[in-house]
Amino acid sequence: MTLPEGATTATGEREYLVDVRTQDMEVNMGPQHPATHGVMKILIRCNGELVTGAQPQLGFLHRCAEKIGENVEWLQYLPYTDRYDYLAAMNNNLGYSMAVEALMDIEIPRRAEMIRVICAELNRIGSHLIAIGTYGIDLGAFTPFLYMFREREWMMALFEKICGARLTYSYIRIGGVFNDAPPGWLSEVERFCDTFEKAWREYYDLLMMNQIFIKRTADVGVIPREMALDFGLTGPMLRGSAIDWDIRRDMPYSIYGEIWEDGAFKIPLGSGEMGTLGDCWDRAWVRITEMMESVKIVRWCLDRIEPGPVIADIPKVLRVPAGEAYVGIENPRGELGHYLLSDGGKIPLRCRVRGPSFSNLAVLEALLPGTLLADAVAIIGSTDIVVGETDR
Repeated sequence: MTLPEGATTATGEREYLVDVRTQDMEVNMGPQHPATHGVMKILIRCNGELVTGAQPQLGFLHRCAEKIGENVEWLQYLPYTDRYDYLAAMNNNLGYSMAVEALMDIEIPRRAEMIRVICAELNRIGSHLIAIGTYGIDLGAFTPFLYMFREREWMMALFEKICGARLTYSYIRIGGVFNDAPPGWLSEVERFCDTFEKAWREYYDLLMMNQIFIKRTADVGVIPREMALDFGLTGPMLRGSAIDWDIRRDMPYSIYGEIWEDGAFKIPLGSGEMGTLGDCWDRAWVRITEMMESVKIVRWCLDRIEPGPVIADIPKVLRVPAGEAYVGIENPRGELGHYLLSDGGKIPLRCRVRGPSFSNLAVLEALLPGTLLADAVAIIGSTDIVVGETDR
């Protein structure tokens, strides 16, 4: 403690004011910090509680997935796709399989397309349950996570019944799906949808309408429309800033174009309802609302699915015709793209993956400076990254 110039302390000693100068301090968030949703490090520079700079540092989970894809046969690479975004493995299987199918120019059986979409949308629901549940934990709310895992556990049990696995499935295959749905599975999916619609209101009221959650996320981490476009954001990160883009509708694949034409689902967009358009609350709202749209898509398929084959007639050892193809699909975190190059052999000549989390992370360097250190956790959590997919 310093006293005014010329003042004395209790012991009679004279004290003088001195110049106090501060400098920025570097804070390592990670590589084990829970808010990073995996083994990732963000080097944050701050002046007191104010963030002045941020740099995501990746690579802790790098496994050379793309190089492996150029050294194994076409079908052998499928299990590696499960491990990009391990919370959306069905979607990853679908994206890779469709890229190979684009090179082979094969027709997928109708029943297989229906099952693919059902599994992809159920996986989207499960992924968003993790996203919203863990986001609550990031901000200090533990109870919603337990509510959401109740329905997620049922979703994982459904996947276990159809393919035997709960997290990494390798179920959607080149040409269709590995096996047909077991007896009673489709009826159980319908019961799941009935239960989920009631439980969804609990999630919404418990977390999204919680005043503490609103104060921690509204007007925080605002991504203007121009910034979202400049950084190439996709998925809920893009739609949270009210940019109306969804590959399922705008570049339709599988049977999504038909589902959209029937008016079976809508594209939720951020609106600034609780704060500023494009803030953390908007991004969370888009994700939680998308789950109900996924239920509508699943119901559309359940109402129209008919008996039939579930995989095309393709050889066990594939020799994919020479050529190149890029296929992008709407993953829970944005556009997952596969670029494949074939020389007509059993092994891809080039395998390149466009990961949504990797691209979405770039915005943090522009978004975090100028915010409070406590808000950095809310902003990072709102990006909903999976580090297995950023590193691959």
